[in-house]
Amino acid sequence: MILLISESEVAEILTIDEVIDAVEQAFREKGLGRVQMPSKVYINFEKNNGDFRVMPSYLEELDIAGVKIVNVHPNNPKNYGIPSIIATIVLIDSKNGTPLSILGGTYITAMRTGAASAIATKYLARGNSRIIGLIGTGVQARFQLLAINEVLNLEEVKAYDISGEALNKFVEDAEKRYPLKVSKCKSIKDCVKNSDVVSIATPTTSPIVFKNWISPGTHINAIGADAPGKQELDPEILKAGRIIVDDLDQAIHSGEINVPFNQGILRKRDIFSELSEIIIGDKERRTKEEEVTIFVSTGLSLQDVATATIVFKKAKARNIGKWVTL
Repeated sequence: MILLISESEVAEILTIDEVIDAVEQAFREKGLGRVQMPSKVYINFEKNNGDFRVMPSYLEELDIAGVKIVNVHPNNPKNYGIPSIIATIVLIDSKNGTPLSILGGTYITAMRTGAASAIATKYLARGNSRIIGLIGTGVQARFQLLAINEVLNLEEVKAYDISGEALNKFVEDAEKRYPLKVSKCKSIKDCVKNSDVVSIATPTTSPIVFKNWISPGTHINAIGADAPGKQELDPEILKAGRIIVDDLDQAIHSGEINVPFNQGILRKRDIFSELSEIIIGDKERRTKEEEVTIFVSTGLSLQDVATATIVFKKAKARNIGKWVTL
């Protein structure tokens, strides 16, 4: 029997604090070398301006395994009225290889991406960080704010989007949800300058944030570059800052550093560490107040499987979902 859990049921079950805990534990397991996780595989639909990725993993000590299939089709909202990112996760029983659960993975993807940035921010940002700048106010911006607000005592949110409609909706929602000052910025430069933490989640393939805009001591979460050819940051920011990646192989192939690597601007020696190494104490956290830190997030299957396992266990306990036989 397999438990089917819908997107709405996933959203009913998950809370951001438990996702942050689960994702941090997944990073810790990675740092301890107790996981199997091949780099994600891409299938491109060039004529349809999209792709899908296959992402398997196994957390050996926790004995949880699974695979996520996730697409990115930027034109979906305009053409079909559906999200640009849609995911499905299958949890696997390691004892016999059979599926345990099939879950809607879109909400999980959004939650665990926000959680990863929150964990990176917790370990890398200055402790007195109070202002966050959000570039791109789509779905992920909401989860960046939700998660990072859990680890920092935020006072102000600065936001920018190329779409005035998206920006206005984000600000309206944020003002209702959080007791924070929420500011609309007229430019990316205004949003970045004097922000303590900056999270960038856009689909751009050329830099939109530049070095002379970044204040000393800023922590940056680079989210949008999740496929080859994508980049959001001026390479000079990467060269001058401390780069921390979620997974080195994936980051070189498809993260924020992929274009500078292909151009020979960056090399492996320029990457300080993986986040998991900092979490387990093998590498040091921020050492200087004025240092700029950059977290390169590509999204890991480990995050998906750890989060989906929470949903599966809670759904079984609460009798949520539908049991089926394939």
